[in-house]
Amino acid sequence: MLEIKDLSFTVNEDNHQKDIIHNLSLTIENGKFVVITGPNGSGKSTLARLIMGIEKPISGQILFDGTDITELDVTERAKLGISFAFQQPVRFKGIRVKDLLRLAAGKNLSVAAACNYLSEVGLCARDYIDREVNSSLSGGELKRIEIATLLARHTKLSVFDEPEAGIDLWSFQNLIRIFEKMRREIEDSSILLISHQERILEIADEIVVLSGGQITERGTPAEIMPLLIGQSAPVSACQKLQ
Repeated sequence: MLEIKDLSFTVNEDNHQKDIIHNLSLTIENGKFVVITGPNGSGKSTLARLIMGIEKPISGQILFDGTDITELDVTERAKLGISFAFQQPVRFKGIRVKDLLRLAAGKNLSVAAACNYLSEVGLCARDYIDREVNSSLSGGELKRIEIATLLARHTKLSVFDEPEAGIDLWSFQNLIRIFEKMRREIEDSSILLISHQERILEIADEIVVLSGGQITERGTPAEIMPLLIGQSAPVSACQKLQ
């Protein structure tokens, strides 16, 4: 379980302190698929980076399974079972896909086991297992390989920062199928996803709306989606990816 208590984060802008996250509190139970949405500049991606330890808050606490992780770095949080998927996945020239999956799993995965993870994200294993994780891969391919590494890690909390960013509509539709499958199979772990996309919001267990660095709404898709209709926060896949 993730517990965020009175979290605040500021940046220095034109010699003035600007609040990005302000006294934010949020609990994410195990076994939940939670989507955070809101207008641009509302603090969504900053919150994701604070959870992973990429940024440090100026005040407040972050607890993970009862342990205070507020001062822990990225590596220490990863060891506790938190994974993070960037908006733009990192490319690793010289590293093959199967090697990346083995690093993620923390053991010498067999080729068959590595191929299983690729198959789970809709990639033909024989076409990708020996490819380098470099610029020869498209944005959609990189996204799915990154998700495969998260599956290989079996983490307790997976955080995705706008996974739909920079990919085409076909790849987006494949991502939706992957997240639907992850939601069905979620057990004692949790998924936290930052997104504007209506299709992703619709499959969430819970939607959290951020504005001005604070939570303004929280509830099920049936409760929150009607409130968002006509606002600029969620958009359809066609609008975003055309």
